[in-house]
Amino acid sequence: QVQLVESGGGLAQAGGSLRLSCAASGSIFSIGDMAWYRQAPGKQRELVATITNTDNTNYADSVKGRFTISRDNAKNTVYLQMNGLKPEDTAVYYCNAHIRTLWNTNGYNGWGQGTQVTVSS
Repeated sequence: QVQLVESGGGLAQAGGSLRLSCAASGSIFSIGDMAWYRQAPGKQRELVATITNTDNTNYADSVKGRFTISRDNAKNTVYLQMNGLKPEDTAVYYCNAHIRTLWNTNGYNGWGQGTQVTVSS
């Protein structure tokens, strides 16, 4: 099974920056769209940013101009550069990827385990 592992979360001050990474490993045939989601306690999981395998990107209005999603296809990794952090960015951040394998050539959406981001005011 393909694993998605996030890293880079932690504590930051308001106005600070963090860079999240999510690396996929396993019997990967190809990876299509990748995305970052986040979920705060008691709230719905929300889509933060998406990126296609041709580097087309989209962002939630709440993070536009502050966050940047990117990917390194050779490393099967997606990144989220977070600048100008606000306390309301505090959440568990999850990566998502559409993964194709030899056993599932149509692909499926895989999720990482999540990484905590906490922003203090």
